[in-house]
Amino acid sequence: MQHLDLQVVRQALQWSCGGQRVWLCTVLATYGSAPRAPGSLLAVNASGQWLGSLSGGCVEDDFLERVGRGAFPEPVAIVRYGDGSDSRSSIRLPCGGVLEVLVENLPAECDVQAHLRELESALQGQRRVLREVSLPEGTRLLVDDQSQGPRVEREGACVRLRVGAAQRLLLAGYSSVAHFCAEFGKGMGFEVILCEPRDEVLDGVRLDGIEVRRELPSEFIAHGGCHADTAVVALTHDPKIDDLAMLEAVRTEAFYIGVMGSLATSDKRRERLRRIGGLGDVELGRIHAPIGLNLGSKTPAEIALAVLADILRVRNGIERAAL
Repeated sequence: MQHLDLQVVRQALQWSCGGQRVWLCTVLATYGSAPRAPGSLLAVNASGQWLGSLSGGCVEDDFLERVGRGAFPEPVAIVRYGDGSDSRSSIRLPCGGVLEVLVENLPAECDVQAHLRELESALQGQRRVLREVSLPEGTRLLVDDQSQGPRVEREGACVRLRVGAAQRLLLAGYSSVAHFCAEFGKGMGFEVILCEPRDEVLDGVRLDGIEVRRELPSEFIAHGGCHADTAVVALTHDPKIDDLAMLEAVRTEAFYIGVMGSLATSDKRRERLRRIGGLGDVELGRIHAPIGLNLGSKTPAEIALAVLADILRVRNGIERAAL
């Protein structure tokens, strides 16, 4: 299924090319309980058609009503929902949360359509961009993004939005730990792909909502299975699976690469990868081994939790020393 944000941008582009004005809304921040994460998108046209989501429905209804009354004529505005502090949005969210929304009023112009095409390209995984929107004039700038960090950042009158493909979790081989990683990753909104060529290992395994590919993970990676928003984790203890996956993963832009094993096992693997695979210090330095945060994990579920926590740390641009 397509990344929802990609669907939203494509629909906004279609409306704009058809001569319709589009209001593009982005969740900037959430406080307390909120159903949609920062960076989530909603697009609305002048006819009241819409695609995407900001909340469970109450915010969308209020926003559509206001657009229909001619609200948000300015190029860009920030609206706060949930606590009654914004006179333009008196509703309170049933979940008790608060969210702030960036509302961009986009005319049907060539520069707007060019901007939306760049966003479409980024959401397809062709590049990662940092989208800068200036307040209150609404000027927009796209720059290549080579860093990790929050999807939304605000600095004075500038809002920065990280735009890229749907976050992908690539599991190199099946194991009990990989099973829990798949479930946790799905719950966190990752597109989860499991590559496992061993039929006997998958016998009786059920993973709902997970793409299972019966092939070597190294082959999937070598044929374009990774982009800059991919986390690759190998959790089998089988060098034929784990080592080959690492050799291919370090040649990609994957933002996280990790492999399970003790300190001694990890040292032996690095030596093998250096001797047999020809990897240097830079490539080896990209591999998190032992994988995950040191949480004292013992069970498969606990180890998986430590792995996903470390992936989240890297994705949000947080150094280990800051924990």
